[in-house]
Amino acid sequence: MNINIQTIPHKEQRYETPGDWWFDEKGNLEIRVSDMGNLEYEGLVALHELIEVQLCKKRGITTEQVDAFDKQYEADREKGLHGEDDEPGDDPQAPYKKEHFFATNLECLMCGELGLDFKEYEKTVQALSQSEP
Repeated sequence: MNINIQTIPHKEQRYETPGDWWFDEKGNLEIRVSDMGNLEYEGLVALHELIEVQLCKKRGITTEQVDAFDKQYEADREKGLHGEDDEPGDDPQAPYKKEHFFATNLECLMCGELGLDFKEYEKTVQALSQSEP
């Protein structure tokens, strides 16, 4: 298996997310991270995605399940059912809640090891969804 991690403009994500993962037709892992103009921040998102996907794969949670939940969550957000800063993976109904939570914890630890402020990092990530396409 190959793992391909790319930074892309946020508006090119498959849906409203700072990080995305899926497997291509050859079984290679594709990870896309929104460009934030900060290599460390982008690396943290990539780390989160890599941890999350490995745990999901191990536990039988498919890309399709994650994508379907995330897309429905974003549609529900448009209807006002979720707050602007709410994370789909934090929702109790998320099929990958446990995996997302673990990935977020490691992301936070790595942020500290890099000497970065996690709250500032989160603000930058959250601002992606509030920016114009």
